[in-house]
Amino acid sequence: MKYNQNRRVLLSLYAAAASAMLLTGFTSLAAETSGNAGGNTYIQEELFQWDFAETAGGISGEAVQDTKDAVHAAHTAYLIKVEEEKKAAEEAQRLAEEQAAAEARAAEEAAAAQAAAEAEAARAAAAEQELLAALIYCEAGNQPYEGQVAVGAVVMNRVRSGSYPNTITDVIYQSGQFGPAMTGWLDSVLASGSYSDTARQAAADAIAGSNPVGDCLYFGNGNWGIQIGDHYFH
Repeated sequence: MKYNQNRRVLLSLYAAAASAMLLTGFTSLAAETSGNAGGNTYIQEELFQWDFAETAGGISGEAVQDTKDAVHAAHTAYLIKVEEEKKAAEEAQRLAEEQAAAEARAAEEAAAAQAAAEAEAARAAAAEQELLAALIYCEAGNQPYEGQVAVGAVVMNRVRSGSYPNTITDVIYQSGQFGPAMTGWLDSVLASGSYSDTARQAAADAIAGSNPVGDCLYFGNGNWGIQIGDHYFH
C-alpha cells in the first residue's frame, strides 16, 4: 500500500510539472497568435483552460485521496499502538499483582515456619528445664538452695565444655553419669511432676547463668573441692 501511495505522489508531481510546462507553452502560443483571427484565439484559449482545469482537478483529487489514505493509515496505526500499550500495561499489572501475591504467601509461610520453629524450640527448652529440675530434686532436693543451683550449674558446665554432649538431655542421660537417670528414679519423678518448686527455680537460674561453683564438672560426697551443703564440687 505504501508503494502505491508513493507511486501516486510521484505521478501527481509529474503531472504538476507537465501542467506547468503546458501552461508555459500555451501562454507563449497565445502570445504568438494574438494577432490572428479571433476565432482561432478563442479556440486555443478554450482548449488550454479545459485541459489545465482537468489536469489540475485530477491532481487535486489524487492528492486529497492520498491525504485521506495517509490520515486513515496513521489513525489506524495509532489505535493499534494504543491497544498494544493498553494490553502491555494490563499484562504488567497482572504480573506485578501475581508477584506481590506470591511474595505475600512466601512471607506468610516463612513467618509461620519461624513461629513453628520458635514454638518447638520453646517447648524443647521447657522440657529440658523440667528434666533438669527433676534431676536437681533427685540429686539435691534435701540440700540448701545454693547446692541445688550448683548441681544445675555442673550440668550446664558439661553442656558448654565440648567434652560432653551439647544438650541438657544428652548430658543427663549419658551412660554412667547420674545415678537417678540410671535407676529410673529420674523418669518417675519427671513423669509424675513430683519435684519441688525450689528445684524448678534452681534449674531456671542455672540455665540463666547462675553458677556458684565456677568450672566444676563433678560433684559428690567426697572430701575435696567446693563444699556446698553435703556435696563437694570439683
